[in-house]
Amino acid sequence: MNWDPTIALIVAAVGATALGLIYVFGQPRRPPQGKRSGEAAAGGRREPVLGEGDGDGENAELDIDAELERLDDVLQGKSRPAQNGNGGGGKGPPADFDKIVSLFVQAADGEMIRGSELVVAAEKAGLTFGAMNIFHRLVDGRPEQGPVFSVANMVKPGSFDMRALDTLQTPGLSFFMTLPGPLPGLDAWDTMLPAAQRMAELLDAQVLDDRRNTLGRQRIAHIRDELRAYDRKRESQPLGSGW
Repeated sequence: MNWDPTIALIVAAVGATALGLIYVFGQPRRPPQGKRSGEAAAGGRREPVLGEGDGDGENAELDIDAELERLDDVLQGKSRPAQNGNGGGGKGPPADFDKIVSLFVQAADGEMIRGSELVVAAEKAGLTFGAMNIFHRLVDGRPEQGPVFSVANMVKPGSFDMRALDTLQTPGLSFFMTLPGPLPGLDAWDTMLPAAQRMAELLDAQVLDDRRNTLGRQRIAHIRDELRAYDRKRESQPLGSGW
């Protein structure tokens, strides 16, 4: 699967921030959503990489404080998010969003999701592997608008090493979307949820909400109500970035 370098700029700017925040909001005692925004500018510091250089085990959780500090540098223009090997000089677009919605697909207790199974399930769910070495769901016919949602590794560093597919394994996946995005919030949710459910079915896993509780009908209805209200609020505001 090929990845357009222009899409990588869009994905990396928003995705680098969201990928860090997903670990914050995935913790049981953390609130499910947050807001971090800023303006991009030129900078001279080394590009930040999620989860780098801590020397922890392969299943270790991210050091949240350290990751947020690096992400703040991206948002404040002190550095740029790392790209996915396609180069692309110059600064990316501002990493500015006001809502993040997340889900988890977690393997059964004592089980792991293996790399070969993951790739097959991702393809069947309509995902594309690309920027930041994670999977993305793009808008059909409009990939340049960036991802509707993305899928990262649940454990540090959040990316997938396709060069070691035979040995790749993870206890779960993090699905996340940032708003505003290429689609209205409710439409994006109605794209992400079936994909998560489909992958859970294929991987013999379960879908969890942003606090890692089993995702039930009541929680789904609550999220849909929240996103419907979010879309109405956005429609009442002057046109800006996103849909």
